[in-house]
Amino acid sequence: MTHRTLGTCLTLVLGTAFGSMAAAADFEFTFAHVLTEDTPNARAAEVFKEEVEKNSDGRIEINIRPAAQLGGDVEIIEQTQMGLVDIAIPPTGNLANFNEQMYLFDLPFLMEDEAAMKRVLDGEVGTELLATLDANNLHGIAMWGAGFRHMTNNIRPINGPDDLQGIKMRTLQAPTILATYRTYGANPTAMAYVEVYNGLQQGVVEGQENPLANIYSMKFHEVQDYMTLTGHAYHTYAAVMNKQAWDSLPDDLKKVVEDAMIVGRDAARQYTAEDEAKILEEIADDIEIQELTAEGRAAFIEASQPIYEEFGPMVTPELMEKALAAAKGE
Repeated sequence: MTHRTLGTCLTLVLGTAFGSMAAAADFEFTFAHVLTEDTPNARAAEVFKEEVEKNSDGRIEINIRPAAQLGGDVEIIEQTQMGLVDIAIPPTGNLANFNEQMYLFDLPFLMEDEAAMKRVLDGEVGTELLATLDANNLHGIAMWGAGFRHMTNNIRPINGPDDLQGIKMRTLQAPTILATYRTYGANPTAMAYVEVYNGLQQGVVEGQENPLANIYSMKFHEVQDYMTLTGHAYHTYAAVMNKQAWDSLPDDLKKVVEDAMIVGRDAARQYTAEDEAKILEEIADDIEIQELTAEGRAAFIEASQPIYEEFGPMVTPELMEKALAAAKGE
């Protein structure tokens, strides 16, 4: 048995105590989101956490609160504005309730594919929109996302906008999306993400729209009969911080957070791409899946024009012009 003197023991105790104090982070930030932990963006949030804690040498600690532990997207936005939450990745559709220019990303059929999405989100348009969030007491850092949204329902296959007539569709609490489905002739209802499965199961709503990762992780395919791969909008998230939390960071740690947000964004896109092919195979026995034809897409685009006329002025004509040009690669 090893014997230690009282002085030695005190030295060990005090050394351990002071070591713990020295190891404590200078900044502790809460990162809240509504996604289940197996989704691409929830996994990407963990990548972000690892990057920040590693590259800040432990000066920043990130505490992630997933799966709507702190409320739905709108509640998380409000908590981030108030400083009760420090970091969030809310859908831009929900952010549009606070900042009208965010309507841009929910305009249907704006971005045709991944290349168009990256030109819009990662270029001048995305940067300009993130900068507008300062007025909402949020600091925008990067545009994340969960893939393109598709439509599911229990009534009939959707081959064009006419097929949505009368269907009770669940949407985000987002004015653009609600208006879009009304224009298509559906009966849209805003409902919190965590309530959608029960809503579909009980018939409160008959359909919904989401990217494949969200459909799969929330098991919507178990309570839906038809899915059309419409890809009508990219499900964009804005990676934001509370403005005061951001301003509290020295410049070197701001760069650490910014760089980690880009790493997280790219990880989310990679995970999404890897997962989508597997998801389609896994859910094929549970739900009838079909592609949207060129004719169906053209009909949807034509039916969507009133949405551009209604919300385009709120986005601003200048930003709309930049976004349409970037989407086309011009």
